[in-house]
Amino acid sequence: MADLKYKRVLLKISGEGLCGEGNSGLDAELLRSICRQCAEVAKMGVQLAVVVGGGNFLRGSQFAKGNQIPEATAHYMGMLATVINALAIQETMESLGQPTRVLSALSVYSVCEPFIRRRAVRHMEKGRAIILAGGTGNPFFTTDTCAALRATELRSEVVLKATKVDGIYTSDPRKDANATLHTEITYEQVLRDRLRVMDLTAITMLMEQKLPLVVFNMGVDGNIMRVVKGETVGTRIRPV
Repeated sequence: MADLKYKRVLLKISGEGLCGEGNSGLDAELLRSICRQCAEVAKMGVQLAVVVGGGNFLRGSQFAKGNQIPEATAHYMGMLATVINALAIQETMESLGQPTRVLSALSVYSVCEPFIRRRAVRHMEKGRAIILAGGTGNPFFTTDTCAALRATELRSEVVLKATKVDGIYTSDPRKDANATLHTEITYEQVLRDRLRVMDLTAITMLMEQKLPLVVFNMGVDGNIMRVVKGETVGTRIRPV
């Protein structure tokens, strides 16, 4: 563990990161690639917590529009979608030899444990990766906010946000050929420039807790390992 910069990390994976571009559900190849990278990091001795979204199956805020389903109920449906993803990650990581536990903010006793902070910490101390499902357990809060909350509760040293882009750019690189990648910025810059990194609640919490955030491309093999070793990958957002 001597060459690791971070010993306890929280990784945020969106539901869309588990399916192919423009698709829904789970892509077996993407799932295995992500889980292999997570297992490699955990086997190095990193205490790993993963918060997973559910947008590859259902987004509560979007699903409620035009339906007869109250938005709060739609959010609970989205939380259940994260449980599906968490179970898929668990089984795949364990097939790669990494002990894993799923802890959910929603009570789904048949397939996962309830989230209890001390139990979650103990699992990590014993070398088990933990997958955190069910968001915060409350409607109207995103899994980004869940990631900030759980990172604070578990006393993580850094939050890693896996995306499909290389990091945060000065402008949209798809529209501006002169756009450049930020290697490091502050939370104040994120708020001032209204950069769409995480939702405002999550960014505010991370800033107040002085927790760094690294935004990186999950599609580049080995990036998680590079981040935990302290290499310059993606964009690091730091407190002042």
